[in-house]
Amino acid sequence: MTGALVAGLLAGYGIAIPVGAVATYLVALTARTSLRTGLAAALGVASADGLYALVAVLGGAAIAGVVTPVAGPLRLVSAGVLVVLAVRGAWQALRSHRAATARPVTPLAPGRAYVSLLGITLVNPTTVVYFTALVVGDRAGTAVSVLEQGVFVVAAFAASASWQALLAGGGALLGRLLTGPRGRLTTALVSSAVITALAVRLVLG
Repeated sequence: MTGALVAGLLAGYGIAIPVGAVATYLVALTARTSLRTGLAAALGVASADGLYALVAVLGGAAIAGVVTPVAGPLRLVSAGVLVVLAVRGAWQALRSHRAATARPVTPLAPGRAYVSLLGITLVNPTTVVYFTALVVGDRAGTAVSVLEQGVFVVAAFAASASWQALLAGGGALLGRLLTGPRGRLTTALVSSAVITALAVRLVLG
């Protein structure tokens, strides 16, 4: 039981901590909107991680065999979605700045933020391959109870959720510091540029 808990926590943090385009977007989204929206988006990312941990536990190597052949197209879809989000964020920031208002733009309500980040993370084939490699590599030939599998999945979700919530908190703090129109515009444009660069790297890498 303890082994499954520790393995799940390590797996969840292992996939969540590396900063990529999704993490960058999460921070920028929270900075532009509110902590509530950011936390909803964070739960969307964590839900996808938890779902893929469940898929890996249930399907094992068979799932990796299905995902690997379509990893390229999925990577392109993921990159395309990220570029769209980057362009949309920059356009909204410019529109708000031209309107000369210091009022935060709210591109996504909490519910939509959850669904959007869930979808973005689900089209990332790296996540399911990552969890499958862990499950198959660490537990091949070992009988694992349903309870231990459940503990692993819940722990992975909790680890991812805690890290994503921390990122959202950082975004909320950034939003409070950059309350002026120029600060918000600069933050949004820099974030969009970083997300675009990461999306290009996703395609090329």
